[in-house]
Amino acid sequence: MRDKLPPEPPGSEVTPEKLYLRRRELIKNAGLFAGTAAVVGGGLYLLGLKRTQPMDGFVPDAGAVAQPVVPARGAFDTAEPRTSYEDITTYNNFYEFGLDKNDPARRAHTLKTRPWTVVVDGEVHQPRTVDVDQLISSFPLEERVYRMRCVEAWSMVIPWLGIPLGKLLEQVQPTSFAKYVAFTTLEDPEQMPGQKSPVLDWPYVEGLRLDEALHPLTLLATGLYGKQLPAQNGAPLRLVVPWKYGFKGIKSIVRITLTREQPRTTWNLANGREYGFYANVNPEVDHPRWSQASERRIGDSGRRPTLPFNGYAEQVADLYRGMDLKRDF
Repeated sequence: MRDKLPPEPPGSEVTPEKLYLRRRELIKNAGLFAGTAAVVGGGLYLLGLKRTQPMDGFVPDAGAVAQPVVPARGAFDTAEPRTSYEDITTYNNFYEFGLDKNDPARRAHTLKTRPWTVVVDGEVHQPRTVDVDQLISSFPLEERVYRMRCVEAWSMVIPWLGIPLGKLLEQVQPTSFAKYVAFTTLEDPEQMPGQKSPVLDWPYVEGLRLDEALHPLTLLATGLYGKQLPAQNGAPLRLVVPWKYGFKGIKSIVRITLTREQPRTTWNLANGREYGFYANVNPEVDHPRWSQASERRIGDSGRRPTLPFNGYAEQVADLYRGMDLKRDF
């Protein structure tokens, strides 16, 4: 049956081979997905909590009042033109809602992002289970205008809103045994109908080394373009690690666990030959099916050279001193 499939798309459009070959089977089961209404609420401004006293952990003051957040500017913002809000919110991978780039925008309305709790546990002295709004209100939000490079050789420039992950990890006090951080997405096939299909092993899991997680560039995103994070982009909380390929940016996080051992992550388990644990953007390490030396910026024509560490080498290269970045890709 393989010779009857359409030819493999270019790198800028490609879905990983294992999933691409199963697409026809999944389309037959399209009834598993609920509706096609667009996600609403994109125009909502994020609200914060005005604090009248210093905060203890994640508990907001009883007298807190809602007010618009004015985020601090990120120290590492790129000056490159931003990708449009429409492109960012209609062209992305979120296989919990389908394999095509526009499936999340059409189908993620089934995701209920409130109430939502996040567990922070493992090798920490102060484990927490916290409501996401309490978490967000506990830290000043920052805007970070970052490049985003997909492993499929397309890219965007996205103005995120969020919290530096290191600030959260400092509060839970990692133990001396903590070496890695594992992140887990919500597993709920009724809300995420794509999980009814065994495309991947659910729930989605990603991970970082602890020093990567503590780096000032690493962000827990809660919004983009000054608005509440849309469901299709990983609401209410997603990871942003701008020097790594986009699949490391796990969406709709419900658990953050500090571990002694390197976590077993979803794409690395699915195909370790194509998706390394580190997944640092490296134009010298090609994907087995296409070159990573260049990329297509969504919204622009033509291609541009891919930058080592996605242009953040000055900030992060020291994290990998002495490593073979072709072997540990």
